[in-house]
Amino acid sequence: MKELIIDSASAEVVIALIENKQLVELHREKNDAKHVVGDVFLGRIKKIMPGLNAAFVDVGSEKEGFLHCLDLGQQIKALNRFTNCAINGDKQQLDISDYKLTEEFSKTAKITSFIKQNQQILVQVVKEPISTKGPRINSELSFPGRFLVLIPFSNKISVSQKIKSNEERRRLRSLITSIRPKNFGVIVRTVAEGQSIADLDSDLRSLFSKWEQISKNLHNAVAPVKVYGESIKSVSILRDILNDDFSQVVTNDVKIYDEIKNYVSKVAGDKRDIVKLHKGKEHIFDAYGISRQIKSSFGRVVPIQRGGAYLIIEHTEALHVIDVNSGHRVNSEQTQEQNAFDVNKEAAIEVAHQLRLRDIGGIVVVDFIDQRESGNRKALYEAMVDAMKNDPARHTILPPSKFGLIQITRQRVRPQTEVNVIETCPTCGGTGEVKPTILTADEIQKNIEYLVEDQNEKKFSIIMHPYVYSYFRRFPFKYKWKWYFKYGWKINIYESESLGLLEYRFLNKDGEEIQL
Repeated sequence: MKELIIDSASAEVVIALIENKQLVELHREKNDAKHVVGDVFLGRIKKIMPGLNAAFVDVGSEKEGFLHCLDLGQQIKALNRFTNCAINGDKQQLDISDYKLTEEFSKTAKITSFIKQNQQILVQVVKEPISTKGPRINSELSFPGRFLVLIPFSNKISVSQKIKSNEERRRLRSLITSIRPKNFGVIVRTVAEGQSIADLDSDLRSLFSKWEQISKNLHNAVAPVKVYGESIKSVSILRDILNDDFSQVVTNDVKIYDEIKNYVSKVAGDKRDIVKLHKGKEHIFDAYGISRQIKSSFGRVVPIQRGGAYLIIEHTEALHVIDVNSGHRVNSEQTQEQNAFDVNKEAAIEVAHQLRLRDIGGIVVVDFIDQRESGNRKALYEAMVDAMKNDPARHTILPPSKFGLIQITRQRVRPQTEVNVIETCPTCGGTGEVKPTILTADEIQKNIEYLVEDQNEKKFSIIMHPYVYSYFRRFPFKYKWKWYFKYGWKINIYESESLGLLEYRFLNKDGEEIQL
């Protein structure tokens, strides 16, 4: 069973995908993120590099986007014509069904034949800014839906290779041919198998409306500017993976709840009740056991569930290196070769889990424990392939080298998810020296007086570590009831495992932290 748990805070939205109670994906979406995969921008050519046969495009990011000639697309001239007409408000030229599409360049074409310095161009983000690099962009626009992907300036219809039935492939191709607009190509996704023409047509109309919205947003636009933004991350994830395996989608944000509820109602009305709004006092990630999994799954050293084996994960500029260690895992009844094989098989499962959870991309080298028997090395490779079969990112796994290393390349479209699980002590600030714990309660009391008497704050609450929380609960007449009789209203206290031992926070009535 799958669950999607969404924690919305003022700075970011954190999305956790749970499969069979295990955290398998963790997505962080900054609320001020400007360049997300799928967003369409009107950019401006800043620099053309003939030697690279590429250009750098200003799309409003700190670093210019990189656009290679091969990423312009076969119909770049038609796209440029449409862009100029849309900017200038020439409505008669916005209907691309009247455009004549031709194969406009070969793989040996030069980028200077199609674009020029300072030109405005329509581009789509295919890879978010990573490290010192700007976003990777292209001009072959595409708009993914639940069943279909719409591609402007194309007449090609493709059906997912995962649909094996020839009869179903012919049916889908025939249906799409009858409903698609001229000069719009369509890719039929795997989940479209068995769907009715009404569902496919509804999905196609929804995607076409996005193209029409771009036409409107381009009017009088001046680069760099975003002309189309993908929906919130949680909706994008649901669009790709929503199926009957989902048991619930939970969020603590009313706006996100409404958006997801509306989306699920449209695409799968019978599952609209799986969308829930978290209203409990406990933090949403604490309530669903996610905080504990995050702290145990991220970090340089990652324990393997059974035995004493563990992984060490190191990151360099060029690649990731994962070392497998058996620790104190030894079965005296087995040979060294069999012990190594057993640890390696379990490590392969955890490696696949870590790659997906952290969204590690690029080159990954895994140093498994040495195995002498070729049969075991082959079985380990097959175990690694099997462990990664459910990974949605494109990847390639090479057989073990003569040194026992398995090399993996994995698609990278956004920065790696990183969680710092090593915390600086909030009490001592890393000095190793703390004030007497008996003074913590007095400090909280003084802060309450300051907020009420000096700042005129009312209806606030306090969140604290469970250890301190239990102390305040133990003496209610000394604290909570005393506050009630003094101020005339109740000050609620809550516990959170995410806080340090003597750490605490004041929250206003809207749940936002009060800065002291």
